[in-house]
Amino acid sequence: MSDRPPAGEEQRHPITVALAGNPNVGKSSIFNQLTGLNQTVGNWPGKTVERAEGVLVYKGRRIKIIDLPGIYSLSTFSEEEVITRDYILSGEADVVINVVDATALERNLYLTLQLLEMNAPVVIALNMMDEASRKGIEIDPKGLSERLGVPVVSVIAISGLGMTELMEQVLARSALGKGRRLLYGKEVESYIANTSGYLRSSELKPPYPIDWVAIKLLEDDPAVKEIFLKDATLLRKVDALLKSMEAMHGEPAPVIIASERYSLSNRIAGASASQRVEPIRTVEERVDNLLSHRFAGYLILVVILGILFYTIFYFGGIASFLIDEAFGQLILLLRDPLYSFNPVFGELFLNGVVFGIGAATSIALPYIATFYFLLSVLEDTGYLPRAAFLLDSLMHKIGLHGKAFIPMLLGYGCSVPACIGCRIMETKRERLILGALVVLIPCSARTVIILGVAGTYVGIWAALAIYVLDLAIVLAIGRLLFKVLPEEPVGLIMEMPRLRPFKVKTILKKTWFKTKDFVYMALPLIVAGSFVVALAGYLNVINVVVSALSPVTVGLLGLPVGTGIALIFGLLRKELALIMLATYFGTTNFALFMTPAQMLVFTIVMVLYIPCIATFAVLIREYGAKRALAITLMNITLAIAVGFVAMKVLTLAGL
Repeated sequence: MSDRPPAGEEQRHPITVALAGNPNVGKSSIFNQLTGLNQTVGNWPGKTVERAEGVLVYKGRRIKIIDLPGIYSLSTFSEEEVITRDYILSGEADVVINVVDATALERNLYLTLQLLEMNAPVVIALNMMDEASRKGIEIDPKGLSERLGVPVVSVIAISGLGMTELMEQVLARSALGKGRRLLYGKEVESYIANTSGYLRSSELKPPYPIDWVAIKLLEDDPAVKEIFLKDATLLRKVDALLKSMEAMHGEPAPVIIASERYSLSNRIAGASASQRVEPIRTVEERVDNLLSHRFAGYLILVVILGILFYTIFYFGGIASFLIDEAFGQLILLLRDPLYSFNPVFGELFLNGVVFGIGAATSIALPYIATFYFLLSVLEDTGYLPRAAFLLDSLMHKIGLHGKAFIPMLLGYGCSVPACIGCRIMETKRERLILGALVVLIPCSARTVIILGVAGTYVGIWAALAIYVLDLAIVLAIGRLLFKVLPEEPVGLIMEMPRLRPFKVKTILKKTWFKTKDFVYMALPLIVAGSFVVALAGYLNVINVVVSALSPVTVGLLGLPVGTGIALIFGLLRKELALIMLATYFGTTNFALFMTPAQMLVFTIVMVLYIPCIATFAVLIREYGAKRALAITLMNITLAIAVGFVAMKVLTLAGL
């Protein structure tokens, strides 16, 4: 029976395409080129790994694109590998586009061979052909296609070159059904054939390709062996074959199978690619070497981070001042007409709604948007992985590795994506340690407090000192968790994407995408909170609430009783803490009701305090309710304890 849909049905029958490949081979670029804005992002069922889907229509066919996690192999050691393996085995994908880096053909073909073992309907997207050409690598796509037995299309994902031909091959491949695997050496193939024979005679027939199951059993794969636990006879026969193979080769079974794959990928790559000329040492390579240098690299990193934060403070401060002035003039303009119309309405509307919008926009938005713009520049240029490489040794001091730097840097923008970013760590222990640390990083909302209170009224050096104190606490807590949760740390294994210039249009899109969460979600919360405080102030209820917190605010921390309002609303959003404080006291001049020492203590407490309710929700999703609650209680306890000590020290210092 033909796998092609009946006549007339082909136009209506949708095609599902999965993108598979190593990290940083251009899968996301191909995904974006094919789907444009028709994308959705969620999580794989029961997993913390993101699932990206998109849709396009090509020649009347609706094509759904699934961007699978970037992996190096299908060994199922990580959550990403399990997801990719299970999805391909499910047969849901009509075609698997295996994105291959043309500059590292042999290494990438290892995953290709594993996909073919699963009889996946593969089409190869040979990406970065321009980069390979610059390095003097010449690849014969036609010869590679003949050796692999699958279509091979040369593409340049970043520019969209080759996408039409790729889609043509997808349509053609979708009509052919399953693929076929390549053969390994005769000795290993004999063991695979014997194991396949045992499987065919077994009562427990798996719904997967027989040869793939045989290879996984010979690899001693625990997940596949578990399927056949009830068939003890089969497992004994396979175990005998496995031991025979190990005795013959003098190596463990997984190493033997891996060696066969590497040997075959080496032969295919060697026959399909050649070094045309001695590669020219490009300017990009010289810059890359400088950025990763053991001395110059760190100096450049310090300079880049210095420029990053100075730009945020400088431009954010200017924008904040201008917006604040504009809303101040608007309130003055509206005050008399609104109070004449109705004093109660005027009071609530101006102090609750207009003041809330103005305060939120002037205090928070400039810093958040500026940070995400600069972060997007670092992402698009490929600098972030190089910074992670430089900081690898420092991160190992707290039981992590260099990739942990990326979620930490994200934490300076927002704690929510920083918590989600902890998924890049390989083990649960590493993800837990990093999750507990990123919530201590002062996000852009807490940066508003640092700059709006300590920076403005005590001085920029005081603000910088709080950043240094916070970093010292993060390292100390990390070291403590490293000792409390002992386990062998994992080394850094990460692809270095090539350096490239960024596109302003792309950067602006990314900035808006990351900032719009604040505009759509936080702004209404801030306005609602501001209105509630204005209403509570008008009804004289607010004092009852803040007085209940006075044993902490006044007794332990030595702060004005009114600062309790910041602790309450700071649980919702940190932007609310400062705005509600200003609303409660009726002024944004915090020097009128706090001494310099109190402002420093207040800032320290708010920086270490739990970021917001959204962060708590993400912690529950990522780590479970118990661990999320433990991290939250750690934050609150730490904030009060450090604030108490800070007040005693500052009092002794005479501030």
